[in-house]
Amino acid sequence: MIGNDWDELLKIVWESEGFKKFYKIVEEEYQNKTIFPPKDHVFEALKLTSYKNTRVVIVGQDPYHGEGEAHGLSFSVQKGVKVPPSLQNIYKELYDDLGIPPKSDGDLTNWAKSGVLLLNAVLTERLTDYIIRLLNEKDEPVVFILWGNFAKEKASLITNPKHLILTSPHPSPFAARYGFFGSKPFSKTNNFLREKGLKEINWSL
Repeated sequence: MIGNDWDELLKIVWESEGFKKFYKIVEEEYQNKTIFPPKDHVFEALKLTSYKNTRVVIVGQDPYHGEGEAHGLSFSVQKGVKVPPSLQNIYKELYDDLGIPPKSDGDLTNWAKSGVLLLNAVLTERLTDYIIRLLNEKDEPVVFILWGNFAKEKASLITNPKHLILTSPHPSPFAARYGFFGSKPFSKTNNFLREKGLKEINWSL
């Protein structure tokens, strides 16, 4: 389904009766309703960021629901789509943190390709939790960035002391001023990776 090491790691999920029943319902919904993201982008985050290459996980809540926005990567929108307010705030914090100017578009595909797993918590609760548990088992340190209360709940799944958990309010216009701005997640991530002898993320991509 994915085309990389996630296929084998998630085989137990793909082959479970519960997932098969759930996915059948999802396919029926796609046939009869307008669903976001498009069907071919449902597992885009996993396709672009393999288990082996995952160095950072950013957990969002749910996909954007505007026409043409969601494409399977949390907080990201396709080129040509107006940059949503939450992502504008992420770009603002990125500039304040590392001096990287905002992109003209909201496509975060290059982050995904560089090792940032952009995961939506509602990929289905069980699947998201299972993915986080698998990443928790990695020997190589991973940075988990949890934005917002829903994402923060996932911290209980991250028990491996090798990893770093960064939490803050959600970057939405309603919450960003209460602690997201000034949280410096990008520099903290790269400082941690550098200290562990790992390649830093090029957030300017």
